[in-house]
Amino acid sequence: MADGDPAARSAPRGRRDLTQGPITRTLIAFALPTLGSSVLQSLNGSINTVWVGRFLGEGALAATSNANMTMFLLMSFVFGFGMASTILIGQAFGRREVDQARRVIGTAIGAFSLVAIAVAVLGWIFAPQLLSLLATPEAARPLALAYLRVIFLSMPGGLMLVLLMMALRGGGDSLTPLWFMILSVLLDSGLNPFFIAGIGPFPKLGIAGSATATVIANTAALVGLVIYIYARDLPLRLRGAELRYLRPDPELLKIILKKGLPMGLQMIVISASGLALLGLVNHEGVDTTAAFGVAMQLWTYLQMPAMAVGAAVSAMAAQNIGAGRWERVGRITRSGVFTTLALTGVLVILLAAADRTALSLFLGPNSPAMPIARHIQWMATWSFLLFGVTLVLFGTVRANGAVVGPLVILCIGLIPVRLGFIFLARPYLGADALWLSFPVSSLSNLVLAAAYYLKGNWRKIRLQVPPATDECVELSETAGEADGRMSPTG
Repeated sequence: MADGDPAARSAPRGRRDLTQGPITRTLIAFALPTLGSSVLQSLNGSINTVWVGRFLGEGALAATSNANMTMFLLMSFVFGFGMASTILIGQAFGRREVDQARRVIGTAIGAFSLVAIAVAVLGWIFAPQLLSLLATPEAARPLALAYLRVIFLSMPGGLMLVLLMMALRGGGDSLTPLWFMILSVLLDSGLNPFFIAGIGPFPKLGIAGSATATVIANTAALVGLVIYIYARDLPLRLRGAELRYLRPDPELLKIILKKGLPMGLQMIVISASGLALLGLVNHEGVDTTAAFGVAMQLWTYLQMPAMAVGAAVSAMAAQNIGAGRWERVGRITRSGVFTTLALTGVLVILLAAADRTALSLFLGPNSPAMPIARHIQWMATWSFLLFGVTLVLFGTVRANGAVVGPLVILCIGLIPVRLGFIFLARPYLGADALWLSFPVSSLSNLVLAAAYYLKGNWRKIRLQVPPATDECVELSETAGEADGRMSPTG
């Protein structure tokens, strides 16, 4: 395949016909690559959490939980617009308009690199105030500040790296981003213990060493990817007069902002709810915050099958709606529900049976946070079964372009329902109100999503073309619970 041939690049996506064949088999085959990519991305955060927990203890775990959740929120402000850029690039390649794809990536890099740099500078300056807003435990605050300030330095490089990877996938190249994602993961997780403990010639930086490894990994992967793009003369490179595309085009930027707003708002709602919850958890002390951070790491993997299946359902439903095959849409939804219940159910059972083993990867067997983490798991983990069904229903309705309904439902479930339950029940249940808020909000979301799917007007939307496959996948991958990862996507 010629590197510069857009027709060749877009052909594999064009041949992915999801309107034919057995539904469940096609659904699973489509979901598996998305699942694999999400696992690889999140594995990096989990490995780093293991290093921090093992070398530095519960206070450091609490610190990284606070810092990473803060980064999750700040990245969410711009990440939705990056995903919108990816969708536009994919559509441009589908029309064989390589120059238009270059205009989009130029506008995205030109606009959001400036935003990322500004956020990094302001984040460094106001990091103490951010931690105060979260009511970060006093014992963890110095560690959290040291970690957060260095992590802010990784934001411009990290955002540009992810933006380029997403753009390449939008152009039909999923292999190149995978290789450089592997490079970033290996560098980050491999360098963590050396910078934390000062092994060999490396300085002993403690918790700041974990963040330093992330900065180095992001920078190295970004530089390597840019060199590779130009060395292979891939279609998205900008040369000569094309470098003027880095000056944001007002019309393109307007489209990116418009398409990215639903995705950005959804991620902001999720991360804001997570930050509010973390602020309440922080009042319970360092051990509880550390236990919650570890539980969230495990929940990262627990929700991945549902997110992958939801993305597959959305993509399949979009193609079938576009082909006028509405009789298959309901079957796709039912298959998605049963598949996500089966996959998530197996993980819930395995985690319940081996919770101590799983948690001991992050916490020592005698850690005071261990019994708290086990209690959190037993109280809340099963709610991801409800969460999974909701994602499948959201995936179907989004396939016809209905994005406002799911956004409103998420807002209701994650803010007034979840936080309202906590404030009403906490005087009677204590900290258990925090953990029970997960099944309560998940049940609320499921009931509202089911009502919207069965009785809402999403089927009547006919004025817009159903979204492309890439758009369906990107929207579905923004719906997970906020967790300890720095990146807001799986």
